Amino acid sequence: MSRSSSFPLQPSPPSLYQIRDSVCGCEEPTDLVSPNHFFLPPDAIGCIMATKGNSGDNRTRSSVTIFIVVGLCCFFYLLGAWQRSGFGKGDSIALEITKTGADCNIVPNLNFETHHSGDAGIVGQSKSKVKEFKPCGAKYTDFTPCHDQKRAMTFPRNDMIYRERHCPPQEQKLKCLIPALKGYVTPFSWPKSRDYVPFANAPYKALTIEKAIQNWIQYEGNVFRFPGGGTQFPQGADAYIDQLASVIPIANGTVRTALDTGCGVASWGAYLWKRNVITMSFAPRDNHEAQVQFALERGVPAIVGVLGSIKLPYPSKAFDMAHCSRCLIPWGANDGKYMMEVDRVLRPGGFWVLSGPPINWKNNYKSWQREKEDLEEEQRKIEDVAKLLCWEKISENGETAIWQKTLNPESCRGSEDAPGVTYCSQDPDDVWYKKMETCVTPATSNADVEYKPFPERLNAIPPRIASGSVPGVSEDKYMEDNRQWKKHVNAYKKFNRLIDSGRYRNIMDMNAGFGGFAAALDSPKLWVMNVVPTLAENTLGVIYERGLIGIYHDWCEAFSTYPRTYDLIHANGVFSLYKDKCDFEDILIEMDRILRPEGAVIFRDEVDVLMNVKSLAGAMRWDTKLMDHEDGPLIPEKILVAVKQYWVVGSNSTSTR
Repeated sequence: MSRSSSFPLQPSPPSLYQIRDSVCGCEEPTDLVSPNHFFLPPDAIGCIMATKGNSGDNRTRSSVTIFIVVGLCCFFYLLGAWQRSGFGKGDSIALEITKTGADCNIVPNLNFETHHSGDAGIVGQSKSKVKEFKPCGAKYTDFTPCHDQKRAMTFPRNDMIYRERHCPPQEQKLKCLIPALKGYVTPFSWPKSRDYVPFANAPYKALTIEKAIQNWIQYEGNVFRFPGGGTQFPQGADAYIDQLASVIPIANGTVRTALDTGCGVASWGAYLWKRNVITMSFAPRDNHEAQVQFALERGVPAIVGVLGSIKLPYPSKAFDMAHCSRCLIPWGANDGKYMMEVDRVLRPGGFWVLSGPPINWKNNYKSWQREKEDLEEEQRKIEDVAKLLCWEKISENGETAIWQKTLNPESCRGSEDAPGVTYCSQDPDDVWYKKMETCVTPATSNADVEYKPFPERLNAIPPRIASGSVPGVSEDKYMEDNRQWKKHVNAYKKFNRLIDSGRYRNIMDMNAGFGGFAAALDSPKLWVMNVVPTLAENTLGVIYERGLIGIYHDWCEAFSTYPRTYDLIHANGVFSLYKDKCDFEDILIEMDRILRPEGAVIFRDEVDVLMNVKSLAGAMRWDTKLMDHEDGPLIPEKILVAVKQYWVVGSNSTSTR
């Protein structure tokens, strides 16, 4: 396992280095740059000099001739200015300088101190040099700020409230950098990472003992091996998925997005990947030590989470399939509240799989060591709620039952006033920290829309766009957004050639918009966690309709994941969005927590914002480079690239090996 320290930059032709250095000020500037950094195009200079040289001999020239000369000078001046603007094809020097990717690649007539407020955007930020952020102590190597075990125990246990998000107040936030464990190494590339995780990255053996007979995980020398087993599929996830695929159309692209509730080490999602199904897995941080951490080390999408008292952080009609394999969620309790929440996020026509108790209780109550009367009552409640939700049971085989949600649930109930049905009154996509209710999400006017199979679905017009459900976004605007992100990603690949190499498996987009970044990156080597900030336009439903996955989040708080779980982070406009909302340093410290050693970050934002970010990042053991927009140096939006240095707990030195 090698650690790749940084990405290779595109080389510039040798003949351009001198040009770049003189124009950027890396060496003594030439006389092409005036003291006020104003460029006069050469065409205009030549024209003006010619006019000046002949002025003494042509005092009797007619006014018509003078008018023509002045007109030509103005024309060539405008032509030269247009060429240097970045839009003209003649701007070869500026374009080549941009390609070098060096720190000084911004042309001098973009004077940051004069035209941009260099200290804007950070609340209370002074112009003095930023102090270096210190490393946290060894006890914080696996710290999850909003799922801290000590804090969790101070909250009520009913409805799993104590396992939900409980973030520290501002005055208790850590202002230090989470260290990596000693011996930490870059994870294996996919698909090897599905089956093997370096022991040093998550040195916890409890599950190898507790789940030994269920084939969850095995310890072998300096690695953990994941045979693909689970509590309900000890013979392997592949055989179990084959059983499901005999009923659910997994192979034809109809089922693309899946939700695994109480995922364990996420073997179900890991083995669905090769069938072109992407799974959002979640489990609480509980006595099953590091289960979500193992999932992410394997390269499988997962978050720390639980079905408790708060709605899941996903939009309505997001998933094609939801799954519970002995997940210990009391589905029939609380009048079916948890099943109603699954119904909210399950699209019409989607499937719900329940494997384990109480299914087939008649044959298993003794081995489960449960009273058969209790199990019978539990299954009766589940069947009753499923009927209320208009789910049709389409299969029961052994300990696994499968229901399908009808395409138009209202046709099943007959009317809005159907007896026993209480409809939810809130926006089904407004869920951040909202209490889960015992109510049925009403069907929308386009409830019976059938999604195109994946991958056609990725670039088709999503139903929410086609129906005008996203205010101010037309089909043309959506398609233009896609084109822009294809261009942006192509530019990223030019200066970071590792993006397509398999080096980056777990990728996060902190401000995902319509998912254009993830769509442009689409590859079996990687997956993208598309985050839609709670301050931004609510577009997460569109992302799921494309066959991608994501989550709502507020970046003033910590993300629901373990440290060192993402290889590449993309931050488009994040800091402009959160300007004056929370401290930039808190966001950057959180990014550092979830980024792997030697992982990369791509910031895209306004230049004044990025100058502040660059200053802070330099105090965080990150190497940074500021680069021009791909359309030229005069575009105020810039790109800042960062690589996190390699360092571990107890180490005062860093390296970028």
